[in-house]
Amino acid sequence: MPRLERLLTAAHGYLELDLPRQALEQLRGVSDPGEHVYDLHLLRAEAYRALHQWDAALAEFRTCYECDPKQLDVLLGLAWCYKRIDRLSQAIAVMHEAYELHSQVSVVLYNLACYYALDRQKHQALSWLGRALRKDREYLRLIPIESDFDPIRNDPDFHKLMELARAKEAQG
Repeated sequence: MPRLERLLTAAHGYLELDLPRQALEQLRGVSDPGEHVYDLHLLRAEAYRALHQWDAALAEFRTCYECDPKQLDVLLGLAWCYKRIDRLSQAIAVMHEAYELHSQVSVVLYNLACYYALDRQKHQALSWLGRALRKDREYLRLIPIESDFDPIRNDPDFHKLMELARAKEAQG
């Protein structure tokens, strides 16, 4: 296996072990990624994200986006970072882009609900949350601990949606 592939594989392994600093150390050894430029930047992005270095992660995700703007992992990563640096409008815009490309993926719907809730756009948040729950009822288990919904958690419409979703869940 060529040196570059060994470094990328090692970095991936370190990330799986939740050792992002070691992953970045492996990636420092890459001088010319050649055809693996996307892989290199995605690994760096994930390492920086694990270290809560949002701006660095964002820069790496942007490079990935330039390589392949349709990759769901990249779009989710961009939105994740925008959210954490308080740029919700950009997070929402990226998630809408993700929805255009991946409308059947429930996490896209759920993340849109989360970001709209954080942005205190209740009607949008509830609309997207309802779609996410129709697609995947497992989100019912996440919602009680999801802090993104705190801005609308005490709203009567939020409670009504949760009651309807739980009733649907009980019906099977």
